[in-house]
Amino acid sequence: MDDIIVLLDEMGNEIEFQVLSTFGIDDVDYAALLPLDDIEALTYLLRIEYDNDGDVLLVGIDDEEEFKEVIEIYEEIQKEKLQ
Repeated sequence: MDDIIVLLDEMGNEIEFQVLSTFGIDDVDYAALLPLDDIEALTYLLRIEYDNDGDVLLVGIDDEEEFKEVIEIYEEIQKEKLQ
């Protein structure tokens, strides 16, 4: 997937991200994003939600158990891609 998206940080600055992957777990969708301006940056894992108009919202994952599960599934997906 070679999609590039632009998100705003907490200061209102635009940051470009490459969408590395989207995947679902139990009817919830997630996205793995990598900032383009920082080669050494960590991958962002965000929940995909939709507003009342059906527009996509990317939301941070606050629940620790959910976040651990998302990391595990994402790592499994990456391992399968390498095989």
